[in-house]
Amino acid sequence: MSLNQLQLTLQFGPSAEATAHRELLTRAKVTTWIRHALAVDAEITVRIVDSEEGQKLNREFRKKDYATNVLTFDYQQEPTVQADLVLCAPVVEREAQEQNKTLEEHYAHLLVHGTLHAQGWDHETSEEDADEMEAYESDIMKEMGYQDPYAQ
Repeated sequence: MSLNQLQLTLQFGPSAEATAHRELLTRAKVTTWIRHALAVDAEITVRIVDSEEGQKLNREFRKKDYATNVLTFDYQQEPTVQADLVLCAPVVEREAQEQNKTLEEHYAHLLVHGTLHAQGWDHETSEEDADEMEAYESDIMKEMGYQDPYAQ
């Protein structure tokens, strides 16, 4: 694990859905999860939102009219990563239940996933890129003591 510098801003939207996860998502945990996926120094804002805000952002920026689990807004990759990671609390919670994962485990995975996107990793360009990104995510999660997020 590298010890890259991380300037983290952690925000919780005004809804009960987003603030309900505040106790789980401590600054220490979020920092640890993101740092494990960082290859360079970074300035990252993590925002936990409700379905309404998540859907609005996904519709405006990706032209997809539904709330998704994580959105990555990467502004700069070098020399320092600058990005916003927006996680939709109700979607993350529903997916964790559907996948028989703890909420903590799923948040850890999605923050690793979003951090890799912020550094230029992309799973939508080709099947090879998707396989490579998934394998790297699995390695990072195992390194942190979690299960392989793609194993069923």
